[in-house]
Amino acid sequence: MRGRTIVLLTAAALLLVGPQSSALPEPPAPEPAEVDARGPAPDARNVVLAVHGGAGGGLVRKDTSPEVERAYRDGLTAALRAGQKVLRDKGNSVDAVEAAVKVLEDNPLFNAGKGAVFTEDAGHELDASIMRGKDLAAGAVAGVRSVRNPISAARLVMEKSKHVLLSGEGADDFAARNGLPTVTQDYYWTQARWDSLMKAKNPATRDLADPQAHGTVGAVALDRARDLAAATSTGGLNNKMTGRIGDSPVIGAGTYARNDTAAISATGAGEVFIRGSAAGTISNLVEFGRRSLAESAFEVVVKRLPALGGTGGVIALNRAGEFDAPHSTPGMLHGYLTADGRVVTKVFLDETPANR
Repeated sequence: MRGRTIVLLTAAALLLVGPQSSALPEPPAPEPAEVDARGPAPDARNVVLAVHGGAGGGLVRKDTSPEVERAYRDGLTAALRAGQKVLRDKGNSVDAVEAAVKVLEDNPLFNAGKGAVFTEDAGHELDASIMRGKDLAAGAVAGVRSVRNPISAARLVMEKSKHVLLSGEGADDFAARNGLPTVTQDYYWTQARWDSLMKAKNPATRDLADPQAHGTVGAVALDRARDLAAATSTGGLNNKMTGRIGDSPVIGAGTYARNDTAAISATGAGEVFIRGSAAGTISNLVEFGRRSLAESAFEVVVKRLPALGGTGGVIALNRAGEFDAPHSTPGMLHGYLTADGRVVTKVFLDETPANR
């Protein structure tokens, strides 16, 4: 009799509640990503290529039109497909990261190449770096003003000079002498970036500047020979001082690749990433600390860098195909490609909650 009473009461309660809506509820505000009791784990496995479009630049789902969402997903996917084509055609990991980053540099949605942010004097100064994991070869450019694709200029420095980093006019001239396409400053101009500069200069609207206007792009890859490579490119900070250089062209800060540890591309508060030697420290924790890639990246991005006063994220990949993308910002635009051809892109804040 008691069981029958419970059934009747339950049925009555259901009648009072009424039929449930078939519409999906609005996703809740993202909670910080928790760490498993066993420690951080990779975000994905069997990955051969990954890209990012900047930390802190995730989209808010309820405020984003389907067209804008599609534009960002398509941008990340196009970069991944460009790198995939290289790897499928038996190209190496350096070729793959350069191809992927060039696509992002040519896309005005991202703060690199076309669509780079403005300096305080309304100019454009771009930075990039690239590194090969098998022999620690590296190249970088900083403060370039007329190279269409700074990542290709960085590769030129690595392969056709005895130096690692060239800056300013010397880097521009070196790229031009070696046949890279050059542009005038107006090539980098976009209305969205101009509007962000104007907001940044107005005290009343400074906090409303485009969140995409402080990002970076980057790529990490693993090729058939199991060699790693990493590349990073950026227009820097919106309204930055002329001559300012962040972490993106600094090997060991914004970019690092070593076959026996990881390939890493960073994005975030550049000055802090330099002070904390972000990418290099992740590699060192793997090599000397005997920690996993996920543990090492988490330690640096979520624990050490915020303690220095800066936030950001990294994409990191090792020779086992383990991929991780920890970030202390509310979101990080990124995507990855697996060995079987599956593409995953993450653009919304609720897809990439901050780690803690």
